[in-house]
Amino acid sequence: MIRLEHINKTFSDKSGLIHAVRDVTLRVRPGEIYGIIGHSGAGKSTLVRCVNLLERPTSGQVWVDGVELTALRAGELRKARKKIGMIFQQFNLMAGRTVFQNVAIGLQYSGLSRAHIRERVERLLSFVELEGKANVYPSQLSGGQKQRVAVARALANEPRVLLCDEATSALDPQTTQSILSLLQKLNRELNITIVVITHEMSVIKKICQRVAVIEHGAIAEENEVLGLFANPRQQVTKDFLYTTSSLSGVYPLVREDSPVVRLKPGEVLLLMRYGTTQVCQPLVSRMSKQFDLEINILFGDLEIIEGAPMGGTAAIFHGTPENIKSALKFLEAEHITVEVIRDARMA
Repeated sequence: MIRLEHINKTFSDKSGLIHAVRDVTLRVRPGEIYGIIGHSGAGKSTLVRCVNLLERPTSGQVWVDGVELTALRAGELRKARKKIGMIFQQFNLMAGRTVFQNVAIGLQYSGLSRAHIRERVERLLSFVELEGKANVYPSQLSGGQKQRVAVARALANEPRVLLCDEATSALDPQTTQSILSLLQKLNRELNITIVVITHEMSVIKKICQRVAVIEHGAIAEENEVLGLFANPRQQVTKDFLYTTSSLSGVYPLVREDSPVVRLKPGEVLLLMRYGTTQVCQPLVSRMSKQFDLEINILFGDLEIIEGAPMGGTAAIFHGTPENIKSALKFLEAEHITVEVIRDARMA
């Protein structure tokens, strides 16, 4: 549905050229929810604005639904953009217009009759669960309701693609979940392809099927969401994953040299990440018995990603060097991702 080929975007300022997007090539499949995650300033918002040419790439090609947007003339591009909806962090509603008028604004040059416009707007407000709010103004709405108006407005021209630029960043956690559920609903029921821009891995985990991690304007890593959680390759990806896992609590303890993570001679502090098949196995119990180890579990985590269980454990292993080495080989054979956080086996 979306194809980006070698997209570059540069800006000029007093200090010289700024390379906001660097040679990005990616594909978004029809009907999927695709996530793009990165820290502030990584280039993710610039990249998504290249999809509908709100930012024209310095070089590269953009294809949406089989049409090369970068080759279109101005009039053709305006027509093509009607099939690409977009919602933003700050809602971008017109304060002096009612909810109905905000949703209908994109239809004023559509050629539809007033009756058809009214019917479509009312249907969209019902879809986003804002029945009875047509005649109120944005100032009378909560943040979540404002974003639902923005979603309805983005759907007014019946787009094939919806771009969401930090659409939940201004919302509280409970409202965020309701908006994410709404996006899943329109993806499922209207078969709209969605691109989600965010700096929150919890958003990716909740609704996306695939994700690209962007750093310094380039794609650092791309994978199915389940695969990314099971086997992150780049440090920036690992950093994002730690923000959603209780396992990350071990790192502050190590930095503070907490008594909880201080090791006796011969001990090792490990962080183990399990995939779908390993979660349901009694691995810790088996290692303790098979290799005569004392295993002190400090943190444990279990979550469901795309319907599949994922988990991990941070634990201190105590035993002979040979038995700990054998346990590490056992974990490798079981395809467990292991990070040695502290090691006192040579102490």
